[in-house]
Amino acid sequence: MCDIMADSILREETKQFAKRIIFLCRELKSNATESVLINQLLRCGTSIGANISEAQYSQGKKDMVSKFEIALKECNESEYWLELLCDTGCISAEVFSSFKTNCINIRRMLVASVKKLKGDKKFSDCPTDVGGVPLGK
Repeated sequence: MCDIMADSILREETKQFAKRIIFLCRELKSNATESVLINQLLRCGTSIGANISEAQYSQGKKDMVSKFEIALKECNESEYWLELLCDTGCISAEVFSSFKTNCINIRRMLVASVKKLKGDKKFSDCPTDVGGVPLGK
């Protein structure tokens, strides 16, 4: 039997991350930071949660895995842009460290979810579970 979670920890973490990214990008834009970098960070930083949300209505397990893997790539890209902004003095090391911790936590949850989807044979009988995201609704 599957546990059905009302609020997914992964969905909440990625939503909070996206909100922090939005606030950071607003601040950076007001400081006239390079807009191309900001736009890249805004795109990938908000895409993580969007892909998790989209997975809720995936067309099956393969589609759900694909959405989670895209979210994982976007998480890695977000960390890259944040590191670049830190290395160029646009954000402090403390701000970067905080975001990096978020990225690590999100990445761990995504990897665990993908592994579960790819390897758990009994998962195919389960309509929901991975991070509380329903499968194939």
